[in-house]
Amino acid sequence: MPKVNGAPAVAASDCFALIGAGPMGLAMAKVLREQGIAFQGFELNTDVGGLWDIEAPRSTMYESAHLISSKRMTEFADFPMKDEVADYPSHREMKAYFQDFARHFDLYNSYKFGCEVLSCKPTGGQGAPWQVTWRAADGKEHSAHFAGVLIANGTLAEPNLPQFKGRFDGEIIHAAQYRDPRQFAGKRVLVVGAGNSGCDIAVDAIHHGISCDLSMRRGYYFVPKYVFGKPADTLGGMIKLPMWLKRRVDGVILKWFVGNPQRYGFPKPDYALYESHPVVNSLVLFHAGHGDLKVRPDIDRLDGKTVHFKDGTSADYDMILAATGYRLHYPFIDKALLNWQDHAPHLYLNCMLPDRDDLFVLGMVEASGLGWQGRHEQAEMVARYIKGLRAGTAGATALKAEKARGFVRATGGMKYLKLARMAYYVDKATYRKAVTGWIKRLAGEAS
Repeated sequence: MPKVNGAPAVAASDCFALIGAGPMGLAMAKVLREQGIAFQGFELNTDVGGLWDIEAPRSTMYESAHLISSKRMTEFADFPMKDEVADYPSHREMKAYFQDFARHFDLYNSYKFGCEVLSCKPTGGQGAPWQVTWRAADGKEHSAHFAGVLIANGTLAEPNLPQFKGRFDGEIIHAAQYRDPRQFAGKRVLVVGAGNSGCDIAVDAIHHGISCDLSMRRGYYFVPKYVFGKPADTLGGMIKLPMWLKRRVDGVILKWFVGNPQRYGFPKPDYALYESHPVVNSLVLFHAGHGDLKVRPDIDRLDGKTVHFKDGTSADYDMILAATGYRLHYPFIDKALLNWQDHAPHLYLNCMLPDRDDLFVLGMVEASGLGWQGRHEQAEMVARYIKGLRAGTAGATALKAEKARGFVRATGGMKYLKLARMAYYVDKATYRKAVTGWIKRLAGEAS
């Protein structure tokens, strides 16, 4: 194996390849260091931060983007954000936070930056080395053997662009191509998709374009960012409630602070609260109530610059922006190796294969309120598992057997919508209880 960042080579039998230096990759790098597991990090960008660095080659960030969860519910527990950081930090504040995190835990020297991983292939069965090939910043390709692969390249980089019937003579872009609200200048804009990004971008278009309409396939629950003067997500965990009661209580609070979005033309959700990710945005309701935004149904067909909707109405636009989400994308590895089922890999606790202990997918997990700490716990579980396997501990043996027996996603009984973006959604309490339980067992504590 070649020297890494000028340091002596590490034996392939001991060293893992870690792909990605976004928040999940950094969390994984940190706990690997803490557990004494050798690894080599690879990052396409020239710095850390993943999509939160708007200048990164595959960032899907836009200038007005902020966290939709508050900083105290999102931060790493052992590296809190500074007091002067806003309650809902901008992407620039988040990039600085991850840079500070990497410096604090001395992670920069563990990465090769400007490197694109091209392929990861096992050279044999379980226990055989993996061959990883990458293109360095100078354009030259390199290859080396590793004990295993840790994938942490993110989930929000590959656009899911729908196919519309007909022909559009204006401009069609995906939200991934949106950066600056000046892109809307002088244009009649139709935003398709009313998730968190779609609503954020629609507000930008209202202020910078001629007009903006919002096309929605289904209804959403809207959550304000502040309740009683405090970030809304900081109030939810004060009292632990069963989900049936939490829905009732939170539903009443939403009626108090949000009202009835159907008054402004938004469709009524056809699912229960928390069965899909809520939209944390009050401004889109404000503008709809002021007549600045018109809510439209799903698109039927396109004809020149005219968009025909499924309710029989139509309108003319200069730009269609599809805020229609992203697809999981691991182009450097054969999907068959990832136990892919339907829209996502089927993995134990969203990160472990049932039959391999040398390949892990990190960060392929979503839950309301999970934050970076929940992902840090996932990373710690994986690192302690690798260490435990090498030492032959009882905790690692038990986990190996558990994941091999078969499993279901940690939904906690929640019936999430059968959508691609919900295919790796979990219930936060159920998921964190399982992960932290395994951390204790792997650390040799009583569970």
